[in-house]
Amino acid sequence: MTLNNSKSVINLKIIRRTSIIIVAVFLLLTYVAKIIKFPLLGINQAGWTILIVGCFLVIILIPILLNYQYIFYSDEGEALIIRYFTTGFLEGTKNSIEIDKRTFSGFVLEKKFFGLSQSITLYQRHKKGVAKYPPVFINALKREERRKILISLNSYAPRIKDDTLGDMS
Repeated sequence: MTLNNSKSVINLKIIRRTSIIIVAVFLLLTYVAKIIKFPLLGINQAGWTILIVGCFLVIILIPILLNYQYIFYSDEGEALIIRYFTTGFLEGTKNSIEIDKRTFSGFVLEKKFFGLSQSITLYQRHKKGVAKYPPVFINALKREERRKILISLNSYAPRIKDDTLGDMS
């Protein structure tokens, strides 16, 4: 199975850039050109500014706070491959995890902030012990995509408890 969330990441970038343009146009038309006359729909200039800037901050900060990441996952062939990078306001470094299926020793699903922030941590057996990889945040994946990845990982590490596949909301 091969899976990636590139469409979600592209949509997030489009929404973010559109919101930047809307805020910039509003501020220019309101404060520089003074074209928009207030009160507008019963709300004064300060109210509109707070509303629009507040919406803009929510759109910009949610992906940063929840650590949205682009994720490519593949379990085809002899290795499990996860490639990922942060898609916040400034994109992070590109990372890749490749684990031979024979040395894969399990994973842990962590949920924080009432399940809004979810990550998986992968483990691999080595001669010197077990290696722990940095967590991969799966928040930007759709529920069905998260479920498919967890089922796939669970099939290669059968000793992990089945409750990791429980409520994946």
